[in-house]
Amino acid sequence: MSIRPFRDIKRKKTKEINVGTIKVGGKNPISVQSMTNTLTTDVKATIKQINQIQMEGADIVRVSCPDESSTGALKEIVNHVDIPIVADIHFHFKRAIEAAENGASCLRINPGNIGSINKIKEVVKAASDNNCSIRVGVNAGSLEKDILEKFKEPCPEALVESALRNIRILENENFDNLKISVKSSDVFLSIEAYRQLSKVSDYPLHVGITEAGGFVPGSVKSSIGLGTLLLEGIGDTIRVSLSDDPVKEVQIGNEILKSLNLRERGVKIISCPSCARQGFEVIKIVKILEKRLSHIKTPITLSVIGCVVNGPGEAAMTDVGITGGKKGNNMLYLSGVQSEKVLTKNMIEKVVSEVEKKASELENN
Repeated sequence: MSIRPFRDIKRKKTKEINVGTIKVGGKNPISVQSMTNTLTTDVKATIKQINQIQMEGADIVRVSCPDESSTGALKEIVNHVDIPIVADIHFHFKRAIEAAENGASCLRINPGNIGSINKIKEVVKAASDNNCSIRVGVNAGSLEKDILEKFKEPCPEALVESALRNIRILENENFDNLKISVKSSDVFLSIEAYRQLSKVSDYPLHVGITEAGGFVPGSVKSSIGLGTLLLEGIGDTIRVSLSDDPVKEVQIGNEILKSLNLRERGVKIISCPSCARQGFEVIKIVKILEKRLSHIKTPITLSVIGCVVNGPGEAAMTDVGITGGKKGNNMLYLSGVQSEKVLTKNMIEKVVSEVEKKASELENN
């Protein structure tokens, strides 16, 4: 138990699997995923976007492989990136085989959609031969017809039954290099489905709210859904699904994990919303600092508070802190202790310098 047990999250221990070089499940860190929205056949554009997603801090990237041209392009894509690639397959078993043979680290499929047992056997063999894991991806919008008829509508029990059915199909072929998802665009439905599945399965869970919407509503829905599950210890890998730039999905995913102390990466900025008491333009300064400090990957806390009401208290708990003062005389804090007064016009450069210095110290210790 930590010295602040109210912050402790007891994660459910799940089976450990490999997605390329990334270990998922077990005691491993929760990984962040996103998905390209380029045409996979546009190799140059897809590679560029994968690199952008990776630079933002993703651990795994998924690409859609709807046809043979896409799985053919996958081979070249994999050879030019150094992050595990998940091939998104829906119906044709040959696409899954091609993706596994062309370097995919994981296949996202529903075995029940693949077809006959013989076809499933071929997919499993290709995955096994190429050290390729499989994600059973259940979605409320594409449940099996008989399950929908049984439950009348998508519900938690329907998603879990579909997941368990598809798990059994693969287990019957002696394949257990699996992770599972049971997604819906409905926050309540998703949360309860994952809760129920977590009780009956030890496979690692890929959690997310699918089709969450644009940047603002999608970020809010994902934060509520993923945050609830992660607080309960459920989830081994996450994706925030937005109708926006995939890089933003990674930004939000990382921030969710950082806010729950489940990922220590980069600068965590604690800042006030600003008011008439502010000694400097907090909103403007924070936006600039976010950009100027985005290159830092070492975990560091920075408080940016516009006045002395809460400023000193917040600064006492962060690595670097700046608190607004009268007539542009702001107080800089280092490791919670007052260091020096800094004029507003010099503040950004001073804060950036001190954060970079702190990052260097931590990296060399």
